[in-house]
Amino acid sequence: MEIRNLTINDYEEMIKLWSKAKLPFKPNGRDSKEAIAARMKANPEFFIGAFEGNRLIGTVIVSCDMRKGWINRLAVDPEFRFRGVAKALIVESEKILRKHGIRIVCALIEDYNTASKNLFKKLGYVEHHDIIYFSKRESEEV
Repeated sequence: MEIRNLTINDYEEMIKLWSKAKLPFKPNGRDSKEAIAARMKANPEFFIGAFEGNRLIGTVIVSCDMRKGWINRLAVDPEFRFRGVAKALIVESEKILRKHGIRIVCALIEDYNTASKNLFKKLGYVEHHDIIYFSKRESEEV
């Protein structure tokens, strides 16, 4: 397995992987090719892929607000799960965030996603039950 930065040339494979992994995405909004290209241009190292040969088998998008780092869009091809792909992507994400001076790393995980919750706990993350997530969106596509 090779971990490397994704480019806009990987976009179609990213979308296929997200669909295969049943990761919800907004292809007409925040996850459109244009939106992803703009974010990749601003922070190219925040887009990470795991590859087996030339096959994209995992993705993660890192973000930060200069205070906290976020692990987003973590997805692994179902055929490659439980082989350390997600762990490798999380570890790489942490390295990139530390390089930017970020010392708090967070992830939002749907409550039903027991496998992801268990992995993050195994890697030293703490589950918080006292935080309630709020969001305000301009549209359903953002």
